[in-house]
Amino acid sequence: MNIIFISLGCDKNLVDSEVMLGLLAKEGYRMVDDEVEADVAVINTCCFIHDAKEESIQTILEMAQYKENGRLKALIVTGCLAQRYQQEILTEIPEVDAVLGTTSFTEIADAVKEALAGNGHVRLDDLDALPMTEVRRLITTGGHFAYLKIAEGCDKHCTYCIIPKIRGNFRSVPMEKLIKEATELADQGVKELILVAQETTLYGADLYGEKSLHQLLRKLCKIEGIRWIRILYCYPEEIYDDLIQTIKEEKKICHYLDLPIQHASDSILKRMGRKTTKDQLKSVISRLRAEIPDIVIRTTLITGFPGETQEDHEELMEFIDEMEFDRLGVFTYSPEEDTPAASMPEQIPEEIKEDRQAELMELQQDIVFEQAEDMIGRELLVMIEGKLADENAYVGRTYKDAPNVDGLIFIHTDEELMSGDFAKVRVTGALEYDLIGELIS
Repeated sequence: MNIIFISLGCDKNLVDSEVMLGLLAKEGYRMVDDEVEADVAVINTCCFIHDAKEESIQTILEMAQYKENGRLKALIVTGCLAQRYQQEILTEIPEVDAVLGTTSFTEIADAVKEALAGNGHVRLDDLDALPMTEVRRLITTGGHFAYLKIAEGCDKHCTYCIIPKIRGNFRSVPMEKLIKEATELADQGVKELILVAQETTLYGADLYGEKSLHQLLRKLCKIEGIRWIRILYCYPEEIYDDLIQTIKEEKKICHYLDLPIQHASDSILKRMGRKTTKDQLKSVISRLRAEIPDIVIRTTLITGFPGETQEDHEELMEFIDEMEFDRLGVFTYSPEEDTPAASMPEQIPEEIKEDRQAELMELQQDIVFEQAEDMIGRELLVMIEGKLADENAYVGRTYKDAPNVDGLIFIHTDEELMSGDFAKVRVTGALEYDLIGELIS
């Protein structure tokens, strides 16, 4: 029986997809990437923002056509869209046979069997459940890096965000479970672990009575085979001294933090329900840079939030100019139903949102291009990602770059390298967000 599996959305969702793939493989299903060959389609959906929701719906509709006109016998929808709109999906898209919410994805094998037998299957479990399985994940990232989801849900309740309603409250995965999973990943050849959650910095507070990310990191650093550990999604107000010291002292931990701040105007931060002020953000960033001088700080911003004035926008521009973030992404505000921000007055027209986004990104480009030029002559350790077709050149990443969101480095060489290899490289040039380098013998 052939299954096509489509994973949409974030890397947290991808971990769930890899668990489901492992469960299906254990039952003997064969994975295919051609819709025409599939007997079953599973779509792990996202609905974090409007565009993600539209992509999920469109993907379901496209696969539904194969059920009408092809060999497809069962169509199963999982993930965030399934959790939030399960009744609408079943009513509006009758081709869907089964719907699994965000805490019931471990039942995917049963759902496939039920769907093939013609029995509808809808499971939306308690959002405070923490789905766990002993089945080995099927890694889809190429094998040399993998995401490790250390917690589920979120307690922050930012006014623009629907995550707590579809993923539940914050709950940490027990440390022993994470060490076991990380060891299995290392045994499969994974060399870079990327820690993810809706909020990684709060890890362990619910289980152990105090923030314990630093303790988890020290244990992960002892796993043989793991060379790099990268931390994403750290809320700035939760950064603490033991965490900074651990990043500073443990050689395997990349000097890289993803620190989503969303804005810098105090009035907008307050309307967003964020727990920091501009001065507090400056203080956290300054402390990180003082303790770890070569740290790379990545952040994300939301522009066009309800009530954002031109003065707020200019204040954010000045903040970016002053902070000189190493990596930065900007989203235009997307009103999500059932969130407080969606019903706030002073909604910003789309055209203004897009203009402000363009201005922010143009400013950031100038900062990044200047930083890239400053890298010329530096020697860096690079993880090889692959070879460029028809060229004696490879593409890789430095500690400064997370996969799929940051830049790359291109290395011209006649030597044969493999994905996952580490190589010392001297930077010889810059191409906007990317670098050019040469192998150091």
